[in-house]
Amino acid sequence: MVIGELLPLALVVTISPINIIAAILLLFTKRPLVTASSYLAGFIAGVAVMLTAFVAIAGAVDLSAGSGHATWGAALKSALGGCLLVAGVHKFRGRPRNDGDASLPKWMDGVVGYGVARSLGTGVVVGALNPKNIAVGLAAAITVASAGLSTGEQIGTIAVYVFIAVLGVAAPILVMLSLGDKAQEVLGGWRSWLERNNSTVMSVLYLVFGVVLIGQGIAGM
Repeated sequence: MVIGELLPLALVVTISPINIIAAILLLFTKRPLVTASSYLAGFIAGVAVMLTAFVAIAGAVDLSAGSGHATWGAALKSALGGCLLVAGVHKFRGRPRNDGDASLPKWMDGVVGYGVARSLGTGVVVGALNPKNIAVGLAAAITVASAGLSTGEQIGTIAVYVFIAVLGVAAPILVMLSLGDKAQEVLGGWRSWLERNNSTVMSVLYLVFGVVLIGQGIAGM
């Protein structure tokens, strides 16, 4: 049941276009697999550390069923869901009206020149400090902390969440490994599509999973 509640949250992270575009850009550097793999390693570490910290904090508050704080977690989930709905509407209204309007965050301008250390650091920052990742990570932590799991079960649940959450970043690397010389053409197509549709994809994700969080929150009250 816990895994089922975590799956949609992890999918928000793994489908995020910006996370994936950064990995694709690194595959056009002088050492593509090394830099992209470093970014992936950092991203895994960032997501894992962020979620583990949130689970520890939520566990200290004791959000398990029957505790005096049980409804706090449910209320916070509903609030996070509401924030995602607002963000989804904002993203949709601000989406590019034509291909020429599509743009990337400023920090991505120099990604193709990154080395191993900077790629690793960027992965950590994007994985742990991206506001979207923080929001869904907090919701995931509340779910884990509210389930009354043992320490081992919590570790296993966190591992499943992290595995699913990083699949989007890992996908371009797997394409490069499997397709070889043909990979750059495929990845170039992915990048173009993701850049054009970033706002639309994220607005749909925010709206859908905002509703999911609100539903989970109401069910837990």
